[in-house]
Amino acid sequence: MTDTAIEAAALAKSYGRRGHALRDCSFRLPAGRICAVVGPNGAGKSTLLTLAAGLMRPTEGTLTVLGTDPAAAREHVAYVAQDKPLYPQLSIADTLRLGAELNPGRWDAAIAERVVREGDLDPKLRVRTLSGGQRTRVALALALGKRAELLLLDEPMADLDPLARHQLMGTLMAQAAEHGTTVVVSSHIVGELAESCDHLLLVSGGRVRLGGGIDDLVSAHALVTGRRPVEELAPHTVVESRATGRGLTALIRPDGRPVADGWDVEEPSLEELLLAHLRSPEAPALLTPSTAPAADREVTA
Repeated sequence: MTDTAIEAAALAKSYGRRGHALRDCSFRLPAGRICAVVGPNGAGKSTLLTLAAGLMRPTEGTLTVLGTDPAAAREHVAYVAQDKPLYPQLSIADTLRLGAELNPGRWDAAIAERVVREGDLDPKLRVRTLSGGQRTRVALALALGKRAELLLLDEPMADLDPLARHQLMGTLMAQAAEHGTTVVVSSHIVGELAESCDHLLLVSGGRVRLGGGIDDLVSAHALVTGRRPVEELAPHTVVESRATGRGLTALIRPDGRPVADGWDVEEPSLEELLLAHLRSPEAPALLTPSTAPAADREVTA
């Protein structure tokens, strides 16, 4: 197994007159991570996952999955798209049987059937009769049953109620931990990301703005508050500054020197970090060393 799940170099995807969904994306995702892909609607998250699944080809740049071309890696990748496409005329049991026949030698019937059973779903029900949340459960049962090395999940929990979402995320994380599976999940639910994911890619404007371990990214920033001029923060990278009831609040990236006296300094929450970067698209991007692509790591070394 390779130690890199996904690596992109100057990756771009254009849709002609509709413009670029992605442009100049370069990053590396180490294998075995649980990675959240976050960003606003239209940022390029779905395009990135579709490219990694080998269902589209990039307009520019390169993308490797598990050390090879995405199309060549499909046998080892499970992908759940936002619309959860399933054959509507098949029953749940037939859908799982199809998954077994398409993945001989690696199908895990026990986990697939467990995911369905925990949703109190009758295996005889046809897919076309299922609600959105029930379709999601069957799609995730297929993805987990494949026992893939890489799981790509595009907004998988959006149509589930909170209890089902919590249950399925727990099952997903447990299976990933047991088998060393790399999981890439796009989501808008920031609160759950910190609990279940250890890696982050923030995509905005078609580019990767932040990339790395969540703890590393949070610790690389500081939230400072004070009744002081913002110019005092100039030695540091100021991601965002705004007036608040407490004076001035700024998210900064310290340069190694102490922050000037008169500022209260605390560690930002993941949500504060993400919102500040989304509100400040001109702020410099940050990829931690583990997430920088190979060429950048060689230069740094």
